[in-house]
Amino acid sequence: MRFVSSFVSEVAAVGDEIHVPISSDADIVIARQQGRALAERIGFAGGNLAVVATAISEVARNIVEYAKRGEIVLKPVNQGGRQGLTVMARDQGPGIPDIALAMQDGYSTAKGLGLGLPGARRLMDEFEIISKVGRGTTVTMKKWVR
Repeated sequence: MRFVSSFVSEVAAVGDEIHVPISSDADIVIARQQGRALAERIGFAGGNLAVVATAISEVARNIVEYAKRGEIVLKPVNQGGRQGLTVMARDQGPGIPDIALAMQDGYSTAKGLGLGLPGARRLMDEFEIISKVGRGTTVTMKKWVR
């Protein structure tokens, strides 16, 4: 299954994963839409659909802002009888020199509000960030259906 738009990067389904290349604001919108649609198919409803879309938007925005290009990978997860969604944002950008500092509310190197990563962490049930300076960053988040 492939999703194609002439205005944005190609979105591809690989097995049960959806891969959304990220390099522009238009790609962020596509990632949000794809994530929301997959979350709905998994069983999320109401406000949790907005929560998932917002978390995706936050990590995708960081890719565009800092790494210029990367990808969002969306995947259903079934663990211990629970259904959920895994969102992975990965890039090969400059990396984050101080993850603890980057995870503090209000910290921003781009003179923004500094809500991206800490905000995404609050919205999701599980959050992990791995970053190597000069090699890139991978953020993995999970949200469970209640």
